[in-house]
Amino acid sequence: MNSIKTRIISVLFILSMLATTAPFALAFDEGMYMPDQIAKLPLKKLGFKITASDIYNPNGVGLSDAIVRLSIGCSAEFVSPEGLILTNHHCGFSALVTASTPEKDLVETGFDSKGRSGEIRAMDGKEPYTVQMTERSDDVTARVLAGTENLAAEARDAAIEKNVEEITKTEQAKAPKGSSIRIVPLNNGYFYYLIQTSEIKDVRVVYAPPRNIGVFGGDPDNFEWTRHTGDFTFLRAYVAPDGTPADYSASNVPYKPKKFLTMSIAGLKENDPVFVMGFPGGTTRYRESQSISYARDANFPFLEKWLIAMSDSLKKIGATDEEKRIKFQDRIANYDNSRKVYGGGWLRLKHADVVEKRRAEEAKLRDWIKANPARVKKYGGLLDEIASASTTSNAYQERDVMVRRFPNGLSMPVLTEIAKAMMTVRGGRTMTAEQKAGVEAGIKAALADREPEFESDLIKFFLKSFDSLPKNERFEAADKFFAAPTEKERRAKEAAWADSIATGKYTDASNLLALYSKTWPELEAEFPFLAGVVAEQRAAGARAQEFAKHANHFRPLYMEALTEMEGGTVYPDANFTQRFSYGTIKGYVPREAEYRSPFTTIKGMEEKDTGTFPFDMPNKLKELQAAHDFGPYGQGDSVVVNFLSTTDIIGGNSGSPIMNKYGEQVGICFDGNFEGLGNDFYYDPNVNRTISVDIRFVLFVVDKFAGATYITKEMKINDGKKS
Repeated sequence: MNSIKTRIISVLFILSMLATTAPFALAFDEGMYMPDQIAKLPLKKLGFKITASDIYNPNGVGLSDAIVRLSIGCSAEFVSPEGLILTNHHCGFSALVTASTPEKDLVETGFDSKGRSGEIRAMDGKEPYTVQMTERSDDVTARVLAGTENLAAEARDAAIEKNVEEITKTEQAKAPKGSSIRIVPLNNGYFYYLIQTSEIKDVRVVYAPPRNIGVFGGDPDNFEWTRHTGDFTFLRAYVAPDGTPADYSASNVPYKPKKFLTMSIAGLKENDPVFVMGFPGGTTRYRESQSISYARDANFPFLEKWLIAMSDSLKKIGATDEEKRIKFQDRIANYDNSRKVYGGGWLRLKHADVVEKRRAEEAKLRDWIKANPARVKKYGGLLDEIASASTTSNAYQERDVMVRRFPNGLSMPVLTEIAKAMMTVRGGRTMTAEQKAGVEAGIKAALADREPEFESDLIKFFLKSFDSLPKNERFEAADKFFAAPTEKERRAKEAAWADSIATGKYTDASNLLALYSKTWPELEAEFPFLAGVVAEQRAAGARAQEFAKHANHFRPLYMEALTEMEGGTVYPDANFTQRFSYGTIKGYVPREAEYRSPFTTIKGMEEKDTGTFPFDMPNKLKELQAAHDFGPYGQGDSVVVNFLSTTDIIGGNSGSPIMNKYGEQVGICFDGNFEGLGNDFYYDPNVNRTISVDIRFVLFVVDKFAGATYITKEMKINDGKKS
């Protein structure tokens, strides 16, 4: 569950071409705004009772100071004065897996620390969780581009680099101790932002619900509505006794945040205004039609198949080994989530005619350019440059998406190390003794935790994929090396070669290191197919580099031309920097004659219950529902579990707080709907929806289900009688 910049934005700006279906059009609820842009939004007209400075205050404290980013790529928020953090269950998943054993699977049972002394360190494998706090976010586009207006490409790049270095150095000198300054380019340098951050290094797990709440519905319900998942986990941030960031230590104390969020259990109703703050990963909303076509027709379909292959292999291995099942479940969940993102993404791009709409927009842009001599001078060759560069770059797009990912170090460590040695020798590079020692250490690390069956399965997957390429994109090296009279015989040759790599002599580190001492002809003779892979990767890399040179020129110009044509500017693409998104509570129509209402409850969870994974609802929840024992968290005859909103989010927003018009937290974002996938390229307010877990269900589970009242007692909870 994966870049940003800005100029002044007009929120009510809607392109004349189309209000809700043109990929470039700014729809009412669309936008992942930088914090400094919030002041330009008509919050009062939208129904909000708080001001922009209540949300983001560069000269004081605002809600944004409570919103943080976890090192695993999720968003989170401080929810108490004692460093208590709320995020998604799937964001704490790796910490639970890392702390689990075959005797005690914390994903299955959940985790309750029972208090400070029982909290456990949050680890992502061997790496500790950390919390990154954004202290400052400034648009420095004008400063970065100063003096570059009339420079040619290379001179302009050099001037920008110099400006970035000088600004970074100057601002770092003024920053508080422990804070880091970086200048972030967004949209290929259309915007530049200065981001100041600090980091907390000691994070611990406080509470996580059991699997049949935190992951209820599992993969079948992922990206689906209706949804009934309690996707939440509580963590806590710790610092040294003097308040400074410190590595994990028993002497550390809970962090005192500048701001923490108030919970509201007053409830929501359809059309209520809400907003989200978090760290969305990556969007490409302003890409040319050729780039969208590449994603739809080549990149996304292959990624879906690749992720399915990895997930299926690990599930097969874990089916007969409980220790490996526990170990692999985090990776499997990530693969399953991502394959649905890409599978749903290319379907959405296809069914919504996103490429065709962008082409129509570009045709309009071409006519607009031709209508004015000044525009012809500035933009005249723009669309032709895009078309030419894209045609060259995408000529072998289906083959390139495979070759660029083969071999992959995570799934094919042995083959990857062989390929590394071949590329080093092929490039004529010699190594010092120190470099050789580094290579040896890298080889040993790569082999330390490998899974031979997984490597063999994935090699076979790629070899079969190469054989599925269309005639005009055949991979000659594979066709030659694995040539066989029948498909069955070719699969057998591929399987034998895959097994020889995964279980052969090069699973020994010393044999891999010895490859660096061989000549290229020797390696080419021993690995003729891999020699072909290396050659093809170099060719694909050269095409990508040539395209990147053009893209760095035409993409900012393309955005400028489109926004100039329509008379406004736009929010920047997301890139894991802090963003603001607003919308309303709202259902949607996924297909003809079908309406999805925006709330689900425990009653609906019970309707889905089958007693078996992944729809095995805890008995205690059924008992609480039957007794209507909801405490202060119920609504009518049940407790709301999940709800929908039109807020604009994407991967990276997982764990983001969703807040009401008063700035109180009413839920935690954890997913989007299947019909809204493809939203890295395209947002449609008719169907794009954020799925959030209702804060009342979170508190209900903690309080009534788990009895972990030590958590709710340190939180500030508003029952709605006074806001």
